[in-house]
Amino acid sequence: MFKKVLVCNRGEIARRVIRTCKRLGIATVAIYSEADAEAPHVKDADEAVLVGPAPAKDSYLNVEAILGALKSTGADALHPGYGFLSEKSGFARAVAEAGVVFIGPPPDVLDAFGDKMKARHVALSAGTSPVPGTDAPIAIDTPDGVAHAKKVAADVGYPIVVKAVAGGGGIGMQVVQDEAGIERALKSCSDRGKASFADARVYLERYVSQPRHIEVQVFCDEHGQAFALGERECSVQRRHQKIIEESPSPAAFFAGEAGEKRREELYEAALRVVQKVGYVGAGTCEFIADDTGHLFFLEVNARLQVEHPVTEMVTGLDLVELQLRVAMKERLPDLSKVTRTGHSIEARVYAEDPSKGFIPKPGPIDELTWAGGTGEGPHGEVQSRALRIESGVVAGSKVTPFYDPMIAKVVAWGETRDAAIAELDRALEGTILAPATTNLSFLRKVLASEEFRAGRYDTKFAEVLAKRP
Repeated sequence: MFKKVLVCNRGEIARRVIRTCKRLGIATVAIYSEADAEAPHVKDADEAVLVGPAPAKDSYLNVEAILGALKSTGADALHPGYGFLSEKSGFARAVAEAGVVFIGPPPDVLDAFGDKMKARHVALSAGTSPVPGTDAPIAIDTPDGVAHAKKVAADVGYPIVVKAVAGGGGIGMQVVQDEAGIERALKSCSDRGKASFADARVYLERYVSQPRHIEVQVFCDEHGQAFALGERECSVQRRHQKIIEESPSPAAFFAGEAGEKRREELYEAALRVVQKVGYVGAGTCEFIADDTGHLFFLEVNARLQVEHPVTEMVTGLDLVELQLRVAMKERLPDLSKVTRTGHSIEARVYAEDPSKGFIPKPGPIDELTWAGGTGEGPHGEVQSRALRIESGVVAGSKVTPFYDPMIAKVVAWGETRDAAIAELDRALEGTILAPATTNLSFLRKVLASEEFRAGRYDTKFAEVLAKRP
């Protein structure tokens, strides 16, 4: 096993990785920005290295400083968490060239899935259908390119979605209702893609009505083994970003014998995609379902997901430990024999105002109490069979404007979906966060809604619900 792992991230995911490393007897190194000097993840680790000023581009995206931290601490492996540099192939190569193991897929795999055009081609070659659209970027700086975009949109049918090739989290994405709006959307998405991802390319996809966002957790090793560990329903979203995830999916098209067959077909489709490129490690194959239950490939997130705890709760696995073992070139146990038990739901607690379009509300957290505990255990966790809370903050912390305003993930498990909903609601009700403005009440509103309880919701549901009295 590794001797020392540098955790190249912050907040709750850094604490999550540190927790597993500690359990396995692995020393840890945290990195931090000037804004995070007193952050809990810094105190959790055995060592900590300052990598720059508060802005992410100067710290958590500062490759030179991170490589310097690897060298100065003698870490023999780096865990990227999610976001930041986790899916950057150039960074993974630089880490490897420094003689350090990158705990994630190989750079060539990151190349394949970091580019949505390449990912579409991989899926097609694997016999897994993506959403209908363009299979090459649109040349928006030429009249012929715009004309081609309009023809494709007309052929596929409006509404259409314009997407940045390197986009993610809803950034560089716009829905276009008719031809009059397409040229403006192409330029807007291209500009956002260039500003956020240094990639101005865009493409078109059919807009799926009443879409459900469903993803499959996959795990592969260097010995040719590939496993699907179940699906997660991630359709409760705002601004195209998830706020509640659950496993298994409650969608009606997964019900009964026919539903189980469709579920197995989904897993097989996901595995075909990742095996096509020699995937290694943890990954998530994302799909979108239309109102008939037809599932289209969207993309592969070549890393651990924010919502990985719901899979852990129903399988009993530690996905971070599996990542570490795969990175050590160990052979995975036969995960096809893992039993998925009960139901798990995760709610992301954000410092934001749902009544004002979910705008972030950074500020101090003077008082913090989680239902079932303070959240101030060895690594910030509150854990039981039924409840798990992972937080990147403690009382006295501040949610800064420099990073994502997520405060914590509250994850509940129950023998049934109703039991999991009840457990999660109790946990949210018993949580005290002051004086921060949060989405706690809105999360409970989702859980109490008729649509959520019936499992009849899509990716537009949360934003519609936010406007109800």
